Amino acid sequence: MSTGLGFGQAFPADLVPELRWHLERFAQPGERGLVFVGPKGAPLRRSNFRPIWAKACTAAGVPGLHFHDLRHTGGTLAAATGATLKELMARLGHSSARAAMIYQHATRDRDQVIANALGGLARQARADAVQPESADNA
Repeated sequence: MSTGLGFGQAFPADLVPELRWHLERFAQPGERGLVFVGPKGAPLRRSNFRPIWAKACTAAGVPGLHFHDLRHTGGTLAAATGATLKELMARLGHSSARAAMIYQHATRDRDQVIANALGGLARQARADAVQPESADNA
């Protein structure tokens, strides 16, 4: 479920060069210019979006990618950074935890980060347990 507040989130500065590249080549000029336009420079419509999208996906080497998959990927990547459920809800404009939970997939990379962090806690606990004995023997 969406709150309808989908704008205003922070944008990763590292992605600005790619966004600028796209805007310079494909978007209409000006602050109010469309970011995505049809083949003749007009706004995309439902009737022409699907074939344009399919052609672009094939050219990019990701045939069969659905437009909503981009949102799903963004939500999943945000979750993989360690974002809390409340942070995901705000970023994705969700009013329910259930909707935001969809993006909290268990990924191998994130699982490894968690395992490494747990290992660090175990190492710290061992070091803390050993220090008092070492201090007594000194």
